[in-house]
Amino acid sequence: MRMLHVMLRVGNLERSLAFYTEVLGMRLLRQQAYPEGRFTLAFIGYGDEDANTVLELTHNWDTASYDLGTGYGHIALAVPDAYAACTEIKSRGGRVVREAGPMKHGTTVIAFVEDPDGYKIELIERA
Repeated sequence: MRMLHVMLRVGNLERSLAFYTEVLGMRLLRQQAYPEGRFTLAFIGYGDEDANTVLELTHNWDTASYDLGTGYGHIALAVPDAYAACTEIKSRGGRVVREAGPMKHGTTVIAFVEDPDGYKIELIERA
């Protein structure tokens, strides 16, 4: 078994696609609208679905926003330099909500950014 994807419901698909592709550097792998169900699915990621876990963005056409819920945590991305990643993300219009630095009670360097719907993305520095 392997993990295929993580799904997030988003209020504005174009805004979310712009964030994940232009700010975080993912690429749109595939997208399909389902008019009968009034929703669109977009799959994005850093590599092809056959070898990588990807992110599925689900846009229900009649829903403009969602409550994040208390059970959701975050998506984690490995980066070679969390400080540089934060600088780059801010230069692309992204919102850093926790600047790069050592995690509490540890030494791993992390940061957090937020997507347009308020979902948290953790950046974990990995050399």
